[in-house]
Amino acid sequence: MGFILKQLFSMVKLLNSETGHNQIAAGIAAGFVLGMTPAFSLQTILIFLSLFLFRIQIGMAFLSAFFFAFIAWVLDPIFHSIGLAILESESFLPLFTWMYNLPLVPFTRFNNSVVMGSGVLSILLFPFVFIGSRALVLKYRVEVLERFKNTKFWRAVKATAFYKWYYSYDKIYG
Repeated sequence: MGFILKQLFSMVKLLNSETGHNQIAAGIAAGFVLGMTPAFSLQTILIFLSLFLFRIQIGMAFLSAFFFAFIAWVLDPIFHSIGLAILESESFLPLFTWMYNLPLVPFTRFNNSVVMGSGVLSILLFPFVFIGSRALVLKYRVEVLERFKNTKFWRAVKATAFYKWYYSYDKIYG
């Protein structure tokens, strides 16, 4: 339970930081793909490479992947039916045969119905997750964070010596 609370607190800290909303939203969307697709496949390696090549918030990607993995476990029967429908489609049979004979493509495990279904669905939903999470981050920062910063409680906390010490410590050591 403590691990989950620590993850939630670090997510709130990240949302309150000066990190750009597009970077956080891209991290959530990348974490969505990481969490929805089964681990240890070529897709996860490609997502990890994109995390390091583009300006994506890595911490938010890992946090959201952690939470989306629980949702993916519940959605596995749906992924199986979608993947089975795609894999049993006669029109894709020559394409899948050609792909299976390529050197690296079998490592994607595309012939597994759960991997195929979750991969297709997560890639199709990626733009919607990005746009939705971007809107939610902006709304959080404008409405919730600004309203909280204007409360008497927050002003009292900021006036304490402990807060000033923590702020300087966090600024130096991260």
